[in-house]
Amino acid sequence: MKKILSLAASLLITGSLLAGGLVTNTNQSALFTRLQNRNASTGIDAVYFNPAGLTKLGDGFFVSLNNQTIGQKKTINNNYTYLSGSPKDYIGDVSAPAYPGVYVAFNKGKLSLSAGFNPIGGGGGAKYNKGLPSFELSIADIVPGLASQGIPTSQYSADIFFEGSSVYFGYQANVGYKVSEKLSLAAGVRLVSAANTYSGYLKSISINPTYPAFGAAYAGSMVLASSFFTSGAAFLNGLAASATSASAGLTTAITGGVPAGTPLSAMPPATVAGVTQLLGAAGISAAGMNIGTAAATLAAVAPAFTAKGTAMTANAAATQDIQVDAEESGMGYTPLISANYSPSEKLNISLRYEFHTKLELKTKVNNNMSGGIFVDGEKVVADMPALLAIGAEFKPMSKLMIAASMNMYFDKKTDYDGSSALPNINMIDKNFLEYGLGVEYGLSEKLRASAGWVATATGVNDAYQNDQRYSTNTNSFGAGIGYRITPKIDLNLGGQYTFYAEGSKDFNHMLGANPIPVTEVYNKNTWLVGVGVDFYFGK
Repeated sequence: MKKILSLAASLLITGSLLAGGLVTNTNQSALFTRLQNRNASTGIDAVYFNPAGLTKLGDGFFVSLNNQTIGQKKTINNNYTYLSGSPKDYIGDVSAPAYPGVYVAFNKGKLSLSAGFNPIGGGGGAKYNKGLPSFELSIADIVPGLASQGIPTSQYSADIFFEGSSVYFGYQANVGYKVSEKLSLAAGVRLVSAANTYSGYLKSISINPTYPAFGAAYAGSMVLASSFFTSGAAFLNGLAASATSASAGLTTAITGGVPAGTPLSAMPPATVAGVTQLLGAAGISAAGMNIGTAAATLAAVAPAFTAKGTAMTANAAATQDIQVDAEESGMGYTPLISANYSPSEKLNISLRYEFHTKLELKTKVNNNMSGGIFVDGEKVVADMPALLAIGAEFKPMSKLMIAASMNMYFDKKTDYDGSSALPNINMIDKNFLEYGLGVEYGLSEKLRASAGWVATATGVNDAYQNDQRYSTNTNSFGAGIGYRITPKIDLNLGGQYTFYAEGSKDFNHMLGANPIPVTEVYNKNTWLVGVGVDFYFGK
């Protein structure tokens, strides 16, 4: 039987938690939450969205403190025939109660210096109380596998749990310069510090085989699979030894003068009974055999018993409890450039380009019970794609602002299979796109209301999709308010909900040499609330 649990567990919790591409977060301020489109920001959150636009703030020192609370529910439905309760739903709950964004900027004359801190990737913890289909399919295979060997088994069970956390913190610094009243430029770099943690187990794999030959306990009651296979290995190895011994006994009789053509029934009753039982265990009738044929047949079935015993031993090892306690960590750097252009007082246009981030994570295993799922010292490729971000803000009147944005993530040039040693698996058909519109209206001198929409168009193919990670098109809607507490303090409150298109994948699960068609259906929904306070310490 193949190894029970095979997974790329990091994919369960890393990647984009909400707005953004496959592995990049862009929901990086409370103001974004309520407007959804901040690429052309000239506020303090421009530290992330539009560093060149910071020169629009004028001279002074600016600070923004933000936090978002995020919840996400993932549902995977799998219809594999032998799953207990097929078709079966697997639920993953992802939570990020603390999702911070901190920005500071200092402007003097034409120069702008700024820095920011936020979760540029990941940012949450995932919990799967019943595991995932990829955890369970091979366990479910035990039932038909034993049935094919003439061992009736109708049920299986297992205690499965997995929990992980992931956060890619970004530490960003920028330098901006006002070339003219209309044009500003900026350059920066972001240090990405990634940390993933994993804990969980797969234990108490149990079955209800009806095969008393292995012992009285195995007569249809639920037992540990590892115990059953251990008993089976001992039983089969015993048969192999007995078959070898019985064959040798008959061969000795022949070399001692008993004709090979002598009917087996002419031998002593104990010999006849032993040979008949051994051959019967191999599914062969001893009726009408002579001792020469019986000796040769016993010699032939002995290795078969040994092979089955070896397989049982492997099955016993494969159904032992597995416990995961591991970490992955690493660092990378993202250079970025930004330009801001204001052809008039009513229109502001921005462009930001983030270069490809090379990121390699090193694995640390904290126990030796992971069954090879994690390998201590192994390196995992977790690169982040280059990003082109374009934005515009238009103010047709003093109280009204319309914002638009477009992001392109250059996924086609990014290796997402996690390995640098193996040939690259093509998982991307086209680059990921994100685009949207937002509107803000001033209700009074202090109070502003806003709402926005962002949509995404993923570019992945079936090679990317599985129960551990999947990407589908989305529509996100956000709304909220901004309130000017004092001329130097702004409060932003917002909420957002993301709708995901349903995804699916058809594939074959191999049951031995037989392909079994399986369909998985992927669903997800996400919500968040954000709060931010902006401070201006100017003249």
